[in-house]
Amino acid sequence: MKYNSTFQAYFSLISRLLFLFLLFAPIAADAQWQKQTVDTKASLRGLAVVNEKIIWASGAGGTFLKTIDGGKTWTIGKVPDADKLDFRDVEAFDANTAYLLSIGEGENSRIYKTSDGGATWKLQFKNMNGKAFFDAFAFWDKNNGIAMSDPIDGKYLLIETKDGETWKPLDNEKMANAKQSEAAFAASGTCLITKGKTDVFLVSGGNDARVFRSNSRGLSWFVADTPIVKGTAGSGIFSIAMQDKTRGVIVGGNYEKPDEINNNLAFTSDGGKTWILGQGLNGYRSSATFVDKKTIVAVGSSGSDISFDGGKTWKNLDKENYNAVQAKGKNAVWAVGANGLVTKFLTGKN
Repeated sequence: MKYNSTFQAYFSLISRLLFLFLLFAPIAADAQWQKQTVDTKASLRGLAVVNEKIIWASGAGGTFLKTIDGGKTWTIGKVPDADKLDFRDVEAFDANTAYLLSIGEGENSRIYKTSDGGATWKLQFKNMNGKAFFDAFAFWDKNNGIAMSDPIDGKYLLIETKDGETWKPLDNEKMANAKQSEAAFAASGTCLITKGKTDVFLVSGGNDARVFRSNSRGLSWFVADTPIVKGTAGSGIFSIAMQDKTRGVIVGGNYEKPDEINNNLAFTSDGGKTWILGQGLNGYRSSATFVDKKTIVAVGSSGSDISFDGGKTWKNLDKENYNAVQAKGKNAVWAVGANGLVTKFLTGKN
């Protein structure tokens, strides 16, 4: 009797521990990407994961995509009179409200907004500066955002909206000068991000690879050097993601040599003041996202990688041609890429 009672108690304890482990375990080891069936061949680079049900994407040929049922069905459309535009960034807040940013020289750099789920689009901003080339934008909330262009006369050009309708120049005098041949990469819409209520980060490449950061919505700036590869037109930092106010990751490399593994990953634990080189990515990566405190996913044209331990070790997932990745929890991890590629990350528990 005593042996049986002890055994039962032990078995009960093991069962409880196993249940708790399964309940709070990170993404399962057999997790994988699941390709979506979408009727487009457009190169997709913009991605906005609102929640588990609502996801927006954007890309070449004036294209935008939206699902409101977690990927079961997709709405695919084109912004009127925008067939020649490449929407490299999309920021969305619900099933109805989204912004699109197109890149390019002169008037090709534009910002559109929809308030009716993509049925109609309003042109909010058309760049009239022949020297400007807008790369990305980011928002603190649906009415307050910031957009950036590559440097003009040694300074990154910044514009802002405070009402979700009009865009005005933002004073950049308190921002450090860009170095010669230093610029940002419009690869995934994540060379510029916001965090919290006031923080904004901008990452650069080319002749240098630096992180510009502001805790005042772009009114004043600090800049930090990083160990990411630099010195050529195709090298540098391509994406930044912040897990919280202090912990963050930057990824990049050389998009002209996508399989090259050379100083393409770095981490901060002090809010972006300093960056420490990491290892484990299997090539150039154009976008990264935190799934939770420990899980990070990075993607690029030569494939995707995942880390379950905060970036200490990495596992290569595949060799697909990705451009962007974004997550809103472990049940809402999405990536987009070349030739209409849209994928959802399955945790093995869905």
